[in-house]
Amino acid sequence: HKPTYESMQKSLEAMKAHCLHNGVTDISMPRIGCGLDGLEWEKVSAILEEVFDNTDIKITVYSL
Repeated sequence: HKPTYESMQKSLEAMKAHCLHNGVTDISMPRIGCGLDGLEWEKVSAILEEVFDNTDIKITVYSL
């Protein structure tokens, strides 16, 4: 199944909880959901910023 913006947010919330619980401070990722899955990067980026706001977790996004 393709992700939706809602399922993306839930997944990122789970990722944040995992990071906080396990002391993860840096995440590197591609533009998740925006290739074959067809989500818009502007919306996904806004969700990322919202979810990880008020944390010390550094997120680096790579694109080719």
